[in-house]
Amino acid sequence: MRILVVEDDALLGDAIQAGLKQSGYAVDWLRDGLAADQALSTEPYAAVVLDWGLPRLSGLEVLQRLRDRKADIPVILLTARDTVHDRIQGLDSGADDYLIKPFDMGELAARLRALVRRASGNATPSLKAGEVELDPAGHQVTYLGKPVELSAREFAVLHALMLNTGKVLSRAQLEEKLYAWGDEIESNAVEVHIHHLRRKLSPTLIETIRGVGYLIR
Repeated sequence: MRILVVEDDALLGDAIQAGLKQSGYAVDWLRDGLAADQALSTEPYAAVVLDWGLPRLSGLEVLQRLRDRKADIPVILLTARDTVHDRIQGLDSGADDYLIKPFDMGELAARLRALVRRASGNATPSLKAGEVELDPAGHQVTYLGKPVELSAREFAVLHALMLNTGKVLSRAQLEEKLYAWGDEIESNAVEVHIHHLRRKLSPTLIETIRGVGYLIR
């Protein structure tokens, strides 16, 4: 799951990036609003953690431009502003959630999971496909009721496919969801992860649509 973090405070931005990576996210971190606006115009993110007070463009301006493009990416707005008027302004500008600094990293990760889940049309915390169940919060997968040990990348591939049940995802789309800027991507990495998932789970869970991509029905 690829997340964009936009925070100009070096210590806080580094802490958010490290915390979200530890929670299994691929994280791109930017420090100004203009760079964020450009990235959001071209890159496919599952969600955005957006500071209000940014140089070059404010977080609110970035958010308004994003919504003007009809993009429905979930956005959590971070700010030290804690008045009711500020919260109303942030939410009415298109934010999906609002978090006042200082905040707990566990709460940020939980709010992100909730936003991503709702954006994909899933009401329940866990995802199910046949006899496979995936718990994003616990980072656990079970098959036929028994826990299955997956690597971080295998979990991420499975999570992406289960969030998009019924949709075909190409290799390029999976790579965009799994890797942040600067991550090294081997040419056959996605195929290897799919092979391991089929071996560890049901061999028929993930279908290959030849010439197109991969699908969980």
